[in-house]
Amino acid sequence: MIKKPLPTEVYILSAVAFFVAIGYGLIIPAIPVFTKSFGVSNAAIGLIVSSFALARFSSGLISGKFVDRFGERQVLTVGLLIVAASTLTSGLATSYWQLLVFRTAGGLGSSMFSVSASALLMRSIGDGERGRAQSTYNGAFLIGGIAGPAVGGLLMSISLRIPFFIYTATLIMASATASIFLRESRLGPTFTKINNMSEKIPLRTALALYPYRAALAISFLSNWVLFGIRNTVLPLFVKGDLHSTSVIVGYGFTVSAIAQGSVLLYSGKMSDQRGRRFVLLIGSSFILGAVSALVLAHNIWYFLISMTLFGFGGAFIGTGHANVVGDLFGGKGGQVIAIWQMAGDAGMIVGPIVIGWIADAHTYRAAFLVSGIAFAFTFLLEARLTETRSAAAR
Repeated sequence: MIKKPLPTEVYILSAVAFFVAIGYGLIIPAIPVFTKSFGVSNAAIGLIVSSFALARFSSGLISGKFVDRFGERQVLTVGLLIVAASTLTSGLATSYWQLLVFRTAGGLGSSMFSVSASALLMRSIGDGERGRAQSTYNGAFLIGGIAGPAVGGLLMSISLRIPFFIYTATLIMASATASIFLRESRLGPTFTKINNMSEKIPLRTALALYPYRAALAISFLSNWVLFGIRNTVLPLFVKGDLHSTSVIVGYGFTVSAIAQGSVLLYSGKMSDQRGRRFVLLIGSSFILGAVSALVLAHNIWYFLISMTLFGFGGAFIGTGHANVVGDLFGGKGGQVIAIWQMAGDAGMIVGPIVIGWIADAHTYRAAFLVSGIAFAFTFLLEARLTETRSAAAR
């Protein structure tokens, strides 16, 4: 069977995602160190990180309204410019409070970018190729995310402000790419130009659909585990309970990224051929296996196995729930996409807090066990999920 070529817009959006991810990767290692240079506490450093996430989350519906009113391409372009302005001023900040205000302001722009880019990607592709398109887009993010921190560490040795300035440049490049190369004429009518009211997807209609509600819950729970465990307490667990080093932690994250990248395109292909429910079940199995390995871990090999399984699981489950939303609505309705994005953001915010609290009050293994029990709920959601890809449902 000959594969249908992906639309040009998929590759343009993937290029935009790469520019954003590589620049974001540059400032990830720089933000804590730069903030510390103002002589503040670790709690104040944490506030810089969480304020951006909270601003992004709280502005999700606003971004959705912008998409519905002005169209995806315009919102995407402006959103990236807002993040660019926020990043530039953050790099020029001369006090902690300036940095806090400037960094927080970028949350709105990040929300505008993510909602509009997701809507564009969903609208530019049919359900027979949506899995491949989503995995290509996610792959661009992954490659940029891997390359960014490596370069960022070198730039920090020159100046803590340089990564912010280079990220500003990559954001401007991303905004220009979207503005110049994306064409509405190739995408079909935006939400604002659909005259038939039956083709518009209001939020209340979307929430009445079980597959959409399931996608929201799966997005929340998967980000709870992937960001709450993998990106927050896991490095502390490796150093504290497994008595290993930061080098091993770095190896684990590298292994996870390689594992995710190695199956991203395959997961997209399977999503198109076997259906969304199939890849969601595979992704949930890998992630639950990763959490189980941590509960049982007594040496670094369990940690490395867990990180490998996290990588595989993240590739499959991320492609799966995104495709469910795309199949249902085809990118029509900014607020529908925004709520889905906000569900994932909520998992990133709530997960680290709950897992950190359990780890402090009890043990890391208790935190992993509770998270695994909560995540197992995804199997119940997926068991009830009807196939949303029409070709797979036949």
